[in-house]
Amino acid sequence: MPLRTAYKLCPHAVFLPVDYREYARVSGKIKDILQKFCPLMQDVGIDEAFLDISQIDKPPEEIAKEIKTAIKQVTGLTCSIGIAPNKLLAKIASDMQKPDGLTIINNDDIENRIWPLPVRKLWGVGPKTETYLKEMGIETVGALALLSLEKLLEKFGNSYGKYLYEASRGIDDSPLITHWEPKSTSREVTFQWDIGNWQVIAKTIAELTREVAKDLKQSGYKGRTVTVKIRFSDFETHTRAKTLEQSTNSVDEIRTAAFDCLRRFELKKKVRLVGVRMGGLEKHE
Repeated sequence: MPLRTAYKLCPHAVFLPVDYREYARVSGKIKDILQKFCPLMQDVGIDEAFLDISQIDKPPEEIAKEIKTAIKQVTGLTCSIGIAPNKLLAKIASDMQKPDGLTIINNDDIENRIWPLPVRKLWGVGPKTETYLKEMGIETVGALALLSLEKLLEKFGNSYGKYLYEASRGIDDSPLITHWEPKSTSREVTFQWDIGNWQVIAKTIAELTREVAKDLKQSGYKGRTVTVKIRFSDFETHTRAKTLEQSTNSVDEIRTAAFDCLRRFELKKKVRLVGVRMGGLEKHE
């Protein structure tokens, strides 16, 4: 929930500062460890990844235990690992015994271990779909699996209906994506308290542009479209964008464009969040 809401509910709570740079640094160490065990890795976030261990000549449980030991030794952190025939089931398995869990699921386990779970445990089922399914009397994965494909296509359309039909049966043929070209890079900051000082907002945007430019240079990209996002205290969110004549990763050029965008906002309300995104990325040699 938003920090403001949490503070109203619990004003005596201690609010700790976030440190994204430190999180990213430790995440990088963990991903390095994972790739030493298995180069076939799909990075899906700061705290999550998929590995294809099918070509490693060791029992899966032994590999998982070695990974957990290495992460603990290098970072002092525990992790939860799910082992399964596909990404969908592995994702579900990794959530089943947190923290510091190790769960193995086979195709024979779907009826006994997956079907009793709430439908929200399925990857891709959000709160809206969960609510809609509950209105249909569907609360578990097993209940969803009892619906016919025709019924799901009728209710959710061809693509999502087919996904729900297959996912509820533990079917997932999605490949491991080890590399993709980014379309944009961005940084944003949520203030702990709503900000009404224009200078603070401008300074924050300048800092974000430095981070974006640094990310572009480190990854070897340039971009053309600079977008500034502002979320106000009432959570209304607006963006302003500027497309440059030539792609760039220059911090000065990105900052100038970002300030041009900032001037197009009416800052009549306090600000909750600011962000800077560079889109239209091109690989730069």
